Amino acid sequence: MSDNHFVTLASIDVSKHIEKKQNLSYLSWPWAIDQLMRHDPSANWEFHKPEMFEDTMMVSCTVTAFNKPIKMHLPVMDHRNQAVKNPDAFIINKNMMRCLVKAIACHGLGLYIYAGEDLPDPADAPAPKPAAKAPPKLIEGTPGGWQLSIKADKNTDFQAWIGVVMDASRMALKTAQSEKDVLDIFRVNRVIFDTLKVEAPEDYVSLMRDFRDRRESFKEKESS
Repeated sequence: MSDNHFVTLASIDVSKHIEKKQNLSYLSWPWAIDQLMRHDPSANWEFHKPEMFEDTMMVSCTVTAFNKPIKMHLPVMDHRNQAVKNPDAFIINKNMMRCLVKAIACHGLGLYIYAGEDLPDPADAPAPKPAAKAPPKLIEGTPGGWQLSIKADKNTDFQAWIGVVMDASRMALKTAQSEKDVLDIFRVNRVIFDTLKVEAPEDYVSLMRDFRDRRESFKEKESS
């Protein structure tokens, strides 16, 4: 496990715990709390007094984990991410928990969700480094319709392995029929892409651009 707690939490696959409402993504708050407490049993959080902006409201929460407090704010919003006028107790409570998850995310858990996308930014790739001599013997995605299984052994040429990952991923993207398919391909096979990100960052950046371009193509079709 990394000594950097942020890196440790950021490396956790959150895909199975993302809740969808229309085109918005939310990380399950019970699961987020469970993961936080497993990694730091002394973690705690505090909700602050809501602030009013005319007839809308802002909630805030401070999460202290690994001895570091982080405070985040969140407008009380509806399912379309629009500020709610004169919110009632029920929707305020829902948004307080969303704010709690947002503050936990700032410690690393599922942070990329709050970039407004469900795919990580290619710019987040680390600086290039020499490729490993050989990849792990078998790296495969989560079992499902879009699972990739990239086999290798000690005699596998690493550059050839990278090529297989790139070709298989791009073939899957061409097969995708919707924006959801694109996101599922990434989520199911994230362990493969994380390995690519570490061992071949330039190829990772290129592939993530392909993911984003394919996703945008479906968005454009939906808006036309």
